[in-house]
Amino acid sequence: MSTGLIIVIVIAVLIVLALVVLAGRRGRERRHEVRRGEAREIRQEAEVHGARADRVTAEAEERAARARQEEAQAREQAAEAQVHRREAEERRALAHDVDPDTKGEYPGPDAQRDRGDRGVPREGDRGEDARSRRTER
Repeated sequence: MSTGLIIVIVIAVLIVLALVVLAGRRGRERRHEVRRGEAREIRQEAEVHGARADRVTAEAEERAARARQEEAQAREQAAEAQVHRREAEERRALAHDVDPDTKGEYPGPDAQRDRGDRGVPREGDRGEDARSRRTER
């Protein structure tokens, strides 16, 4: 082999190696660009998910605030109902005191609740209260 041919072969090999290296760099750069694009998409999806999470959190906090408000209103109404119950019981006790047909101490709300009829005798009631009322009249 002649020296010129060896030089041409070495130069050709160097050119081929340079082309392979250049192609490898370009391929790697393309892969990096594809990965950068994927990373951008993933970041956008993360932003969307973050915004949804913020919205859901805000809705949950709003719902919890409404529930606390409803609970406070329910407690207020229960307290108001208790006041009305007390007033009604006081009026019943006063009616008992004023009624000439009732004798003795007012039995109170527990006795009426136990009977389940708010103190009104039923037809055919054989209880002591019903008999005493019939004999007094």
